[in-house]
Amino acid sequence: MSTMSRSQRIADAESAVSEVREAFEAAGIVLPSLRVDLPSCADESTRPRIDLGRCNVDLARKLASVLRGCAR
Repeated sequence: MSTMSRSQRIADAESAVSEVREAFEAAGIVLPSLRVDLPSCADESTRPRIDLGRCNVDLARKLASVLRGCAR
C-alpha cells in the first residue's frame, strides 16, 4: 500500500503530466488529451496512470518521427 495520500498521489501525477507536456511541447508536439487518468487514482494499491489521449494521424506520425530521432 502506498504511503502517499490520495491528494499527494494526484498531485504527483499532475506534476508528471506537466513534465511530459513540456517535453512534448519542446519537440513541437501538443497532445490535446494529455491528462491524469483519475479513475486510476482511486485504487490505493496502484500508481496513478497518465492518459496520453487521442491524436490525429498527422500528429501520430510527427510523434513517431520525434521518437525515432531520440532513439538514434
